[in-house]
Amino acid sequence: MKRIVVSTVCALAAFGFANVAIYAQETTKPEKPKADEVKLEIGKPAPDFTLKDLDGKEHKLADLKGKIVVLEWTNHSCPVVQYHQNKARTMQATYDRFKSKGVVWLAIDSSYFCAEQRGEIGAWKKDNKIEYPILLDADGKVGRAYGAKTTPHMYVLDKNGHLAYAGAIDSDPKMSGSDETKNYVADAVDALMKGSTIATTWTDSYGCSVKFKK
Repeated sequence: MKRIVVSTVCALAAFGFANVAIYAQETTKPEKPKADEVKLEIGKPAPDFTLKDLDGKEHKLADLKGKIVVLEWTNHSCPVVQYHQNKARTMQATYDRFKSKGVVWLAIDSSYFCAEQRGEIGAWKKDNKIEYPILLDADGKVGRAYGAKTTPHMYVLDKNGHLAYAGAIDSDPKMSGSDETKNYVADAVDALMKGSTIATTWTDSYGCSVKFKK
């Protein structure tokens, strides 16, 4: 079984935002999986879930069979998420590329405080012109089922609901903005749409640790 290897790196850096100081960088080794932890496998069904978005609308993964689905673990207070949503606009640009082609994109917030900060998250979503839903997973059950470790942490599911890719959004953990950066999510979705083999099916994710409920 090929298991997803994820990073617990919390890479915090100054991104030029107003009133933001230079962040310290904290690196830890990946935690050893627990015996009862769900282990995802490329080509196997992804865990089903039902979650509500910021407006209280219910979203069921099972209802999306027949569509390619992108799942993005997020946290509006994470500087790495802010970089990809505000400065680089990586997420929105990738979403824009596929939104007219029937691809469904859902962000999931598994932070223990997400329900309490619903209004703040909604304002942040509006300010950053994020068009796709943000689902709330305050108890962390869905995040733990997927083994989400960082924000962001990306998963691409094929039309059968099987896991096709998991890991980082791209190949630029230093967030340098290099022209050589590979967008792993875009490459995976492109391959699925063409019916071709995905070149990279999993990578180490990078970002802030998911703030699960203790």
